[in-house]
Amino acid sequence: MMKEPDRETLVYALLDTQSDTTFILEEAADSLNAKGEQVKLKLSTMASTNKVVACQRISGLQVRGFNSEKKITLPTTYTRKFIPANRDHIPTPETAMAWPHLEQIADKIAPRQGCDVGLLIGYNCSQALLPRDVVCGEENQPFAQRTDLGWSIIGHGSPYVDCGDTIGVSHQVITRQVTPELQLPSSPKQEVHYVCRTQIKEVISSDIIKALECDFNERVAEDNHFSQDDLQFLSKLKQGIKHKEDGHIEMPLPFKRERPSLPDNMVCAIHRLKHLERKLRRNSRYYQDYKTFMEETIARGDAEKIPKADLHKHPVWYIPHHGVYHPQKPGKIRIVFDCSARFQGTSLNDHLLTGPELTNSLVGVLCRFRKERVAIMCDIERMFHQFHVRAEDQDYLRFLWWENGDLEAQPAVYRMRVHLFGAASSPGCANYGLKHLAAMARGNFSEASVRFIERNFYVDDGLTSVSTEAKGIQLVNEARELYNTGNLRLHKFISNSKQVLSLIPKEECAGGANNLDMALHEPHMERALGVQWCVTSDDFQFRVVVKEKPMSRRGVLSTVASVFDPLGFVAPFILLGKKILQQMCHERVSWDDPLPDHLLPQWESWLRGLQDLATIKVQRCYLPGSFGKVVKHELHHFSDASASGYGECSYLRVISASGEVHCSLVMGKARVAPSKVTTIPRLELSAAVVAVRTSDMLQRELEMEGLQEYFWTGFMFL
Repeated sequence: MMKEPDRETLVYALLDTQSDTTFILEEAADSLNAKGEQVKLKLSTMASTNKVVACQRISGLQVRGFNSEKKITLPTTYTRKFIPANRDHIPTPETAMAWPHLEQIADKIAPRQGCDVGLLIGYNCSQALLPRDVVCGEENQPFAQRTDLGWSIIGHGSPYVDCGDTIGVSHQVITRQVTPELQLPSSPKQEVHYVCRTQIKEVISSDIIKALECDFNERVAEDNHFSQDDLQFLSKLKQGIKHKEDGHIEMPLPFKRERPSLPDNMVCAIHRLKHLERKLRRNSRYYQDYKTFMEETIARGDAEKIPKADLHKHPVWYIPHHGVYHPQKPGKIRIVFDCSARFQGTSLNDHLLTGPELTNSLVGVLCRFRKERVAIMCDIERMFHQFHVRAEDQDYLRFLWWENGDLEAQPAVYRMRVHLFGAASSPGCANYGLKHLAAMARGNFSEASVRFIERNFYVDDGLTSVSTEAKGIQLVNEARELYNTGNLRLHKFISNSKQVLSLIPKEECAGGANNLDMALHEPHMERALGVQWCVTSDDFQFRVVVKEKPMSRRGVLSTVASVFDPLGFVAPFILLGKKILQQMCHERVSWDDPLPDHLLPQWESWLRGLQDLATIKVQRCYLPGSFGKVVKHELHHFSDASASGYGECSYLRVISASGEVHCSLVMGKARVAPSKVTTIPRLELSAAVVAVRTSDMLQRELEMEGLQEYFWTGFMFL
């Protein structure tokens, strides 16, 4: 039997004199490998709100100050998912230097570390609260206090800046799990030191109200206004991108500065791998799906086992990983590499440039998808993994895995050779790679195929529409050939045209794509960028599954946000739900308090109406099938406002050569009136502004020549 070395984790601690309970952040407890008993804890707030939360009860924790070796044993400690505190207000040596009477202790306060508040010590730990020394100033000035955990400053942090709140007594402490003797598997025997940090942001009522007063932004992106980081990203990729002999496009990892020298975080990766192992052993299906994914990734060459000669190379970085299932794709697992995992105050994502916004507008892609009679949709297979990483950067993408998925064997060291799902730079790199591929294809392929790549993909989903089956067949064939030049595979094709689908290999079509006969089969539904598209009837529909949610502000928010409607087809109805939520925020109803009696009937009525959305159908194509040649396009924007809200709707009016007229709703917007009391004329003007911005966006996205526009508003100028 051998004793596991004590684990230590650096965190900030708050001494809370108003609570008799000590809490530790779950991540800090995990990093200590602290085993606790599962319990339920009843928490009471100052507003007399009670909430029962599941947590762990841990005993045997000790703490010591950052510059001290004296250890304090904590009372029974409970885990929390987050500890709300503003890390920026933690006192530092600079805080002490700002006050003449505190300059003497400046060198006794450790500089700010790369960790967050991970411990809340209650007044039942009297030794941690006991003041050993105090340095006072004049009235209303902060004072310093020394406890066995070190020095801290109580009061505002600077005489020149009003922080708006106080932090209380805070210390940089190291928590230690005192462990019993036990048999260890083969693992490093050194003492473990690493920093646990979590990003905390509490959602408040103003955040909710701000979100309610906005929706899919209609502002036109300023494409030519790039930041210096964006320009650096583009420069690095332009210089480093190349077409490999095997057809794949290779790009470097776009680091903010030169290739960084990162600390060896292998011990952190081992710790996360042990957590993954426990989950794999508990869930056989999860294990099989995970193992299959990894085996396929290695077999395709997306990852490789590192040769022994390369194991001691430097710099390196190990990335933890975990598997997630897509709610719309049951049974399909995706392995996410956690490039945000922190060690000693840093992560890989901290050093990567994200690049400019190169993704096409989701609303724009959907609007163009509705232009013509023949609709086509497809998908890029494993988009991120099709773009390779430069060889000298691949050791920043190391990870641990068991060879052949054998959990009884020692984990081996692998490295990814492709851009990762989880790296901050991957979306920008993938979009840049696609546009690079399109630029290379110009002149060798038709302009329609090149534009399809440049304009009609939203991440890895391609949507387009053409006027005839012949154009559709040509576009599909050329697009597949074009993508093949970069070793990219287009698959999961679906179209409302049987003729187009019949000429696409079955293995490249989406499941059920050839079963479009409504007389024999159920209507074939597909998700077009999150919007329900009934392929057989060629219209957009709403399939809303009303899940049972608590009658509280939390439940209302979850239900209202569950309706995805980027084109605003049901915006007037959604506005009513937003209005109820806004009213709850105004009345300061807590997250889990029941709906007020005067709002309950309105909410129940809205829920009944939510189920009726299934009856709403909007034709995908702007034009009916029998419509003749169009000679004129007009956009008509209608805007209006009331005390409850304001909005606009845009219609496309087309006139054929024979004089036939047809109108189609392009999109709509509805927003709750601002919380601040606003006059009706000002709201009318706000609605008109939204209409003008929508016009600017549609002018760019619809790509219609000679488009005439008209604006209609209920505002009367006197």
